[in-house]
Amino acid sequence: MKIGIISFTNSGCAIGNELRKNLLKSEHQVWTYTKSKFVQNPNTIVLEESLQDWTRRMFADADAVIFIGACGIAVRSIAPFVKDKKLDPAVLVIDEKGTFCISLLSGHIGGANELCREVSIYLDAVPVITTATDINDKFAVDVFAVKNDLYISNMTYAKEVAARLVAGKKVLCKLEKPGALPVAERQKLEKEGVCFLDFRQESAEMPKNITDDQPDLGLGIYVGIKRREKPFTHTLYLTPKVVTVGLGCRRGTKVEAIQEFMEQVILAKGISFHSIKQVATIDLKKNEKGLLEYCERYKLPLQTYDAESLKQVKGEFTPSDFVSSITGVDNVCERSAVLGSNNGTLILKKTAANGMTVALAVEEWSLRYE
Repeated sequence: MKIGIISFTNSGCAIGNELRKNLLKSEHQVWTYTKSKFVQNPNTIVLEESLQDWTRRMFADADAVIFIGACGIAVRSIAPFVKDKKLDPAVLVIDEKGTFCISLLSGHIGGANELCREVSIYLDAVPVITTATDINDKFAVDVFAVKNDLYISNMTYAKEVAARLVAGKKVLCKLEKPGALPVAERQKLEKEGVCFLDFRQESAEMPKNITDDQPDLGLGIYVGIKRREKPFTHTLYLTPKVVTVGLGCRRGTKVEAIQEFMEQVILAKGISFHSIKQVATIDLKKNEKGLLEYCERYKLPLQTYDAESLKQVKGEFTPSDFVSSITGVDNVCERSAVLGSNNGTLILKKTAANGMTVALAVEEWSLRYE
């Protein structure tokens, strides 16, 4: 994590310096700040801007912000910049004696609770964590999503899932790929109230481990890339980023054309756009303006391969003499998709329109709970 630490006294600065040393050993990137009169060593950066400007910069650039001082200072400093729990950095507050470490903001998705526990070990401090799932030792869907790089479709549903579990009730879950979660970890989740629908069930029928007085088939979790699946009235989709788009296009293809084509393909295939991990193509297209603009627009990495690497990909692909004459390889989109997905499975073979070709491949993926 990129972590910014700020202190306001001599003792606070000393704590910040000690904390920085330990966090660096854990491979975090850490910067400590304080006013000039409290600087104790060259590693501490003098705070030359206002606290508000510093906080604004940290919210934009850092993964975590640690205030060493009064909780009120931290609250007033971050208040103008708090926007969305999916986007806000983790925020911790440590008193200037290092007695308590408070997880103040973005406890789950931002990682504040986990960082709080880590920092408390380094300082021998008391971790103060107030999120309901943590204090009740319950499954937290947003923590599970972060650990497994899953996109959360609806934070309201996520909150409802948490509230139900904290209340001691059951929540249903359907895995698109049942084998993705080891049996032992499924059993741990079942003890905490998560009940798994059998993957062979066509509808959300009552699983055996739901008691008669606790049924709720209206709310549940679906883990997978498909969006046509809707096993519950209110389905919380947790989507793994495991799909590589193999894309080829005629020189000069506009970004709008690529965008429209991709929307049609994704809709027709019935998968979530959030399952897309990257775009892959041949290196001849690495400077193709429309392709670069598309990837920038949707924050997707662009992976390129030379013709020889694409030739080595194993599998049955749709050959084209024309493509071979231009690129030196008989198929770009399918081979790129498979190579980009670590020799994954083609879920959409070559599809062409208006000088563009696209193929989709999904890599092997698994889940972990602990």
